[in-house]
Amino acid sequence: MSTPTDRPQATPAEVLLVEDDAGDELMTREAFEDNKIGNVLHVVRDGLEALDFLYRRGAHVDAPRPDLILLDLNLPKYDGRQVLERIKTDPDLMHIPVVVLTTSAAEEDILRSYKLHANAYVTKPVDLDQFIRAIQQIDDFFVTVVKLPRTR
Repeated sequence: MSTPTDRPQATPAEVLLVEDDAGDELMTREAFEDNKIGNVLHVVRDGLEALDFLYRRGAHVDAPRPDLILLDLNLPKYDGRQVLERIKTDPDLMHIPVVVLTTSAAEEDILRSYKLHANAYVTKPVDLDQFIRAIQQIDDFFVTVVKLPRTR
């Protein structure tokens, strides 16, 4: 029987966090560090910068293609719904899993996100320990459990 240490080390996943709140960014970084998540976390602060990262424009011309996107809904410039719609209607990006990670528990936000083909919708826990656990579970599922296409 194999143990987790017997598994070959996978290439670290490229995770794009689209988050304008510095506190939530810090908690996400802490979750990655506390849980020894070996994935690479890239952070952009608004919807326009997210699109620049994804389309490798401007300051992000050398950006890697993310394996997973953690997307806040309430963003400046382009909101998360607009970014999600662009991702999921672009044949080059639509395969990237997008987890909406937001403070909104509004039913209309949940329904609209899924109609725009979000892969998951997670309401940010207020408690730091719960937030860290939520990030760990997202990482475990989308990076460890699920098979994702690699298109680098």
